[in-house]
Amino acid sequence: MDLSVSQTAYPVSDGQPNKRRRKKSMVWDHFTIEKVNPDCIRASCNQCKKSFAYVSGSKLAGTSHLKRHIALGICPVGRHKEKNQLSPYTPAPRTNISANGSNLQRKRYRAANGVASIEFNGNNFSHELAKLIIQQDYPLHMVEHTGFIDFARSLQPQINTTSISTVQEQIMGIYMREKQKLMDLLSGIPGRANLTLDLWTSSQSLVYALLTGHFIDHDWKLQRRVFNFFIVQFPDSDTALNSVIASCLNDWSLEDKLFTLTLDCTCANQNARENLRNLQSIKNSFILKGQLLINSCYACTLSSLAIDAIASMRETIEKVRHSVKYIKTSDAHEEKFTKLKQLLQVPSTKTLMIDDLSKWNTTYQMLTAASELKQVFSCLDTSDPDYKSTLSMEEWRQVEALCAYLKIIYEAANKLTSPVYPTANLFFREASDIHLELMHAATSQDSFVSTLIKPLYEKFAKYWEDSYLMLAIAAVVDPRFKLELVESKFSCIYGKDAKSWTTIVRESLHQLFVEYETQYIHAPIHTEEGNETLVKTEVPQGDILLTEGDDLLYLDIDFSDFIGTKSELDEEYSEDPVFHQPHIKSELDQNLEEHVFRGPHAKLELDRYLEEPVFPFVHEFDVLGWWKMYRSKYPILSKLACDVLSVPFSTISPESVFDTRKRRLDSYQSSLSPTKLQAFICAKDWLQYSSAQSPFGISSEIPAATVKTEF
Repeated sequence: MDLSVSQTAYPVSDGQPNKRRRKKSMVWDHFTIEKVNPDCIRASCNQCKKSFAYVSGSKLAGTSHLKRHIALGICPVGRHKEKNQLSPYTPAPRTNISANGSNLQRKRYRAANGVASIEFNGNNFSHELAKLIIQQDYPLHMVEHTGFIDFARSLQPQINTTSISTVQEQIMGIYMREKQKLMDLLSGIPGRANLTLDLWTSSQSLVYALLTGHFIDHDWKLQRRVFNFFIVQFPDSDTALNSVIASCLNDWSLEDKLFTLTLDCTCANQNARENLRNLQSIKNSFILKGQLLINSCYACTLSSLAIDAIASMRETIEKVRHSVKYIKTSDAHEEKFTKLKQLLQVPSTKTLMIDDLSKWNTTYQMLTAASELKQVFSCLDTSDPDYKSTLSMEEWRQVEALCAYLKIIYEAANKLTSPVYPTANLFFREASDIHLELMHAATSQDSFVSTLIKPLYEKFAKYWEDSYLMLAIAAVVDPRFKLELVESKFSCIYGKDAKSWTTIVRESLHQLFVEYETQYIHAPIHTEEGNETLVKTEVPQGDILLTEGDDLLYLDIDFSDFIGTKSELDEEYSEDPVFHQPHIKSELDQNLEEHVFRGPHAKLELDRYLEEPVFPFVHEFDVLGWWKMYRSKYPILSKLACDVLSVPFSTISPESVFDTRKRRLDSYQSSLSPTKLQAFICAKDWLQYSSAQSPFGISSEIPAATVKTEF
């Protein structure tokens, strides 16, 4: 039998038609066909020259054994190649072998695709592994687990064991690079930064402080980043939190740019809070004596209300929980329940679920789903004698009343779970609505409702008393609301006294504006005339800040005339004051016209803003984008708005909004050193926002020696 063989065909027996099939296997990049005799064809490895059976008579050996020779590193020559890649050599050109033994150059070349064309880099692997460990909270020692090593080698046989120290160095490298990116971002912000403080515990009874920054970036977008995760030394001390805050400000060079500090009232006693207020005063002595300390966390307050409400009906809720467990933990019970539901034709839109006691929202969801099926539960004992947790109709009525008020709290809290943190202008309307609902319910004619809600109202009223002014001012700088929303809500809450409460908001906002203006008029003013940039620093003399020849910034001039041309303000020229608690009119406010007005008939930017019509209401409104657009018309007020709109009212992360207990480190996290723990927690947060990371490896900007010393 005379059999011709080429690289694009394989032989078949004489008894079959002479079919040719194109070879698709990539092994032919590494093997050459050798014709031993007409009945025997072998495949020779291009590297080690070892010969393998391919065709013997009418039998075709296939290519699986050839693939193993290359892919598993059996080839002794390929195994010792210095180049660390799956295709360890450049294959010789494939040839066609004709019947007479002559070689013909192939005309078709296979593209370098598939696994064989992908280079493997050990440093890249370590870097990506470090990112995986950070992002998924995996323990460091997983890199030495046999199961992980076997899995990794099933994907890439050339992977060597990665040591814990190597991954640690990569993690610290990632942490330091991402920290530098964040510092660069903070250096260009147009306003100030806010801090929130949340306390965590550990299995070792240690206390940690999570410090998170909120600020407006150079593009007028609200940003939220974890700044530090410190262990709190002597947590019972009244000055323990002072050192934590001071260390954070020093770490990020924000000593003179602190705007607000928000913490939950449970984080510190009265003395500790006063010490923090004094610390703010030291850092920003010119800013209303450092009065910007927010003592209550909005999310924590909402959770506290929900937890208290659920606890007040503990026995009834426990009966509902046992009923749901009875159904959901047995297929037979669930089948009986479903048949009864169909028989009674009870409609329902929710699915029964057993609640998670660590998340109060799941208890609310369990109660709402069960109350929809109360008729089925009430009749279940007649068809299932084993069911013993029947609730009375009065108990079901109480569950429904509870759910009605939990719904208000749940919907407000659920808005805080978005990865995009809401700007401060959105909180006033929601908080005032909750205040009104609870206030009315606390005086309800229904004794059960009034008894249930009165303690909740008293607790929320305390939060409202501490926070209403900040909430209201944030609403005023929303051009859709201004003072109109505040006046409307205050009239519902305070009745005939609403006007005096509105006056407090207006006067406090004016005082805050004057503080900003005082800082503004002593700062250099950058403007452009033609192609030349001028820097003018003027101290006010008499009634006029600048001379008439300067033709700049009379506040009674409509700044919209200069948008895009003259008087475009430099956003980085000055330090802005921070927000404050309500005060009676200050001496500076009383002498406003004498010291601040730019002319005898000038108006404050704030007054002009409040007098102009409100912006048409739209639900999807970018309030920061609006102030960015009008910052030339309101150069001072826009800076105030930038800072106020970035004020955070919640101290906890979105994933913890519904928690029923404080955050607690697990045993592995507790075993880490403070430096490692901070690197893990901060880097995990920063990697969410990093859009321009180096794809692989440790940056040359961070020497390995530096990384090692951190651990």
